Amino acid sequence: MTATESTLRAAAERSGPGLRRKLGAVALLVLLLAAALLASLLLGARSVGLDSVLAALADFDPMDGGQVVVQSRLARTAGAVVVGAALGLAGAGLQGLTRNPLADTGILGLNAGSSLAVVVVAALLGAASLPLLMAAAFLGAALVMALVYLVASVGREGATPIKLALGGAALAVGIGSITNTILMISKSTFDEFRRWQIGSLSAGSMETYLLAVPVIAAGALLVLSTARACNAVAMGEDTALALGFNLKRSRLLGSIGVVLLAGTATAVAGPIAFVGLMIPHAVRLLVGGDYRWIMPASLLAGPVLLLLADTAGRLVLPPSEIQVGVMCAMLGGPIFIIMMRSGMKSVKL
Repeated sequence: MTATESTLRAAAERSGPGLRRKLGAVALLVLLLAAALLASLLLGARSVGLDSVLAALADFDPMDGGQVVVQSRLARTAGAVVVGAALGLAGAGLQGLTRNPLADTGILGLNAGSSLAVVVVAALLGAASLPLLMAAAFLGAALVMALVYLVASVGREGATPIKLALGGAALAVGIGSITNTILMISKSTFDEFRRWQIGSLSAGSMETYLLAVPVIAAGALLVLSTARACNAVAMGEDTALALGFNLKRSRLLGSIGVVLLAGTATAVAGPIAFVGLMIPHAVRLLVGGDYRWIMPASLLAGPVLLLLADTAGRLVLPPSEIQVGVMCAMLGGPIFIIMMRSGMKSVKL
């Protein structure tokens, strides 16, 4: 074990619970994910029994009404897993690499940049293919991330956490105004994307979400590879540099990974807020401050939140439903306040 690894391991152990508790927290998240998956298939405007779920998965019968309902929910359930994992991990990566507890794909403007790029492509080309929309979303997120860093870097202090948050929020507002202007001018684009704009899992097909999996997997590997660098950054940039970390390289790789995750999630489901902000803080309360645990735990917890939000949206006003983007905002605010009051103030990034 090198001196760098020993230093990081000692710091991580001092800042969090023991290995047994961390493993227990991960096991709990796996159980919650399994329960949320089952609830997503069982519950809705029309609830079905467990026998219908098992039958639909094993040998689908199109003449069975219950199985048809389950089949219609499979795509949005898969979408919640894919998008939730992407947003949860993206938030953890951003918070670690920027040492900013408010870092999130929404607050830093990445969702807004992806949305604007997708809407521009849709307005110019009409019904564009998913790969083209994904490429546009990546480009929009990458440009906004570069702009946020550029704006925050002005001044002697450089890109401090508060400047990143303020710069991202300001850019998000401005970009959102441009997006809304385009949607108001182009009625066909507005009609096509009004549900997507608030964040929805109901419009995507299973093929759509499966197509996004390889891109999200690539982004996840890049972000996960920066976990040790995030632990070093948590002790201060000077300390991280003294320990031998190449922060520019780590932040470049992490930024590319975050752009892949956020851009793909936005392209297939629209801009969904609060997941990337709230999930890393929630899992930090369970596994401590070690990003080698925070990042994998965020991969599990993100889908749990999105599945529960999507299921709740189907149960609130049946037979109508509230889109998952709205439900995440409604659930996220109170939960985030509770977490702040129950200990998040003591978290040091």
